[in-house]
Amino acid sequence: MQRDSMIEARNLSIGYRLGRRGRKVLYTELSFGLRRGELTCLLGPNGAGKSTLLRTISGSQRPLGGSILLEGRELSICTEQEISRKIGLVLTDKTMTGGLTVFDLVSLGRHPHTGFFGRLKEKDYTIIRDSLDAVGIGAKADHYVAELSDGERQKVMIARALAQECPVLLLDEPTAFLDVVSRIEIMSLLHKLAAEQGKTILLSTHDLEQALLLSDRLWLLSRTEGLQCGITEELVFRGTMDHFFARNEIVFDKTSGSFRPLPSQGIQVQVEASGELLFWVNNILMRNGFCCATEGKDVAFLLQAGAPDDFILRFPDGRIDKFTSFAELDTYLKNAYKL
Repeated sequence: MQRDSMIEARNLSIGYRLGRRGRKVLYTELSFGLRRGELTCLLGPNGAGKSTLLRTISGSQRPLGGSILLEGRELSICTEQEISRKIGLVLTDKTMTGGLTVFDLVSLGRHPHTGFFGRLKEKDYTIIRDSLDAVGIGAKADHYVAELSDGERQKVMIARALAQECPVLLLDEPTAFLDVVSRIEIMSLLHKLAAEQGKTILLSTHDLEQALLLSDRLWLLSRTEGLQCGITEELVFRGTMDHFFARNEIVFDKTSGSFRPLPSQGIQVQVEASGELLFWVNNILMRNGFCCATEGKDVAFLLQAGAPDDFILRFPDGRIDKFTSFAELDTYLKNAYKL
């Protein structure tokens, strides 16, 4: 077992059983590890099997072959209580909370520790309050869960997993259906829990931007390419992102960390700008079908950007046009050239 690995898989086969008809195998011979204090993001297209992989790692779904080790011990011989003390699972499904308050729901995370009758002691109350504070929702402990926003509800579910005092957290698309701000808050929270509390966190997501910014490692999963694991930056510079997800007219832009339509082969423009202004000038040009190029005889004009309200277009015949906003520049680019 690798040093600092909380979970390790060896020659794992995953899929699901089809009753008397046999079984459906999704992947075979998967080997990977999850380390202490790291946030790992699992990316892949819909139907790739991300949820199946998470359920298998959590012990809630049996593997079809191979083995999973939890702190060096075979997961298959661990009891449900042992697993629940080590692994917290947060699913996308909305929980039926009835009339539960936030505190009541988070207190359910103490079940693996409170014995048959589930009586909470002072230590349990302290852990519940600390879990609520850790996700920034302690002030709403007495509110009903039904009154919360989707983002707040997701924080409560994470707090419940924290109350289990599990070293491992597995989350199935925790940012699905959330607005932009809530997605960033949840991802930042999970990154903080890994970095500051030493949690081992694996989550599936379609939020590529936040995954690239905050994850220590990426797992890329697809039915055609299998599972690729590695340090985020290494996968980017190896071209693995392109290989996994790019299509004929879509490429991965290493500079911006995002997928873009294939650059146009239209009218070429030379740009003089710097920093963030250069990025957004290139963006408006490419969006309007222009191709950013170095100096050459085929360049239609030179675009000099000194500020967001200072644009100068210089043409080979000596003509000069000036614009004082992105809106003016956008109108010109749309109307001056019919591509």
